[in-house]
Amino acid sequence: MIYFAFIGLLLWWGIVLAPWRAWSTRESLVPLPNSTAQPPFGTVTVLIPARNEAETITQTLNALQAQNVNLRIIVIDDQSEDNTALIARQHGTTVISGTVPPVNWSGKLWALQQGLQATQTRYTLLLDADITLAPGALAALLLHARKNDLALVSLMATLPVERFVERLLIPAFIFFFKLLYPFSLANNPASRVAAAAGGCILVETEALRSVNAFESIHGTLIDDCTLAARIKHAGYKTWIGLSHGAYSHRGYDNLFQIWNMVARTAFTQLNYSLVLLLVCTLIMTSMFWLAPALAIICTDSACLLAWILSWMAMWIVFTPTLRFYQRSPLWAITLPLIGTLYLLMTWTSAFRYWRGERAQWKSRRYGVTKYD
Repeated sequence: MIYFAFIGLLLWWGIVLAPWRAWSTRESLVPLPNSTAQPPFGTVTVLIPARNEAETITQTLNALQAQNVNLRIIVIDDQSEDNTALIARQHGTTVISGTVPPVNWSGKLWALQQGLQATQTRYTLLLDADITLAPGALAALLLHARKNDLALVSLMATLPVERFVERLLIPAFIFFFKLLYPFSLANNPASRVAAAAGGCILVETEALRSVNAFESIHGTLIDDCTLAARIKHAGYKTWIGLSHGAYSHRGYDNLFQIWNMVARTAFTQLNYSLVLLLVCTLIMTSMFWLAPALAIICTDSACLLAWILSWMAMWIVFTPTLRFYQRSPLWAITLPLIGTLYLLMTWTSAFRYWRGERAQWKSRRYGVTKYD
């Protein structure tokens, strides 16, 4: 047990000292002030896949229309059972009545495929129906893409942290995502790492078509990172960063909702591998329980020093994300509990997969298929 506790300590300091600094929040994009010269918004078509989004889409569309009057917005109504399409039409946006997804297609990707067929502009903005763009956010996206010759620019939208369960788990969700997909590596053309956040992706339309984007990934659950990988590995430059200029107005009322959100794709991240799941369990147990508990496991001076170093490393790596979300660094004390909850969510994802269910979203179930 002490051996694995020291492995946990080494892993924490490996994260701290790794040159790509996955825990940093330095990769970020700030909305442009109104006084800044505006790019040609007529070069952008916004595609919004929407299924039963009557409660969220008004805020999303109002924020988009405030960016620029020349912006073309297309809402693809993905077989909604509420007033999503009616609300979108009332806002003067183009609405495509989506058809039933073909076999093995995810609903979102099929909706985007239909929207792409109606897109003729240089850029396409893929935006979730619950994402609000702050004034100047789209201008910042466009200028960043053009200035740095980027085919894909993605923002990790700021998620709500109003309720206790959100304050406990949401910053950690961003933290774990950045550990899995270090932004500095994803933004390095020489690295094979690729990442995007599906809520807000600005991408060159030509790049989408050149990699046959949505059809080639039609059954994937982690479609955002898969899309980024296809585009980056085709020779295009991509970029992902944090931003307060894009934020989700879909909150999580309880632990169950966050649990399902994570469990939907957690086992997919491990390629549905039992071996990787067991390795992940061992690593997280070493890092989140054994290393922080070294002072209890043994009482000599070496263990006490290792215990101090473990908590120091956890504080160092988690504090930047907490500050980005305007949370106290004291929340780092909850990391052992947070890590345990996320590990249990991952096991939930595995059990669902073994039952033959890959995911469930908006009353649709995605079963295990040969596509996996």
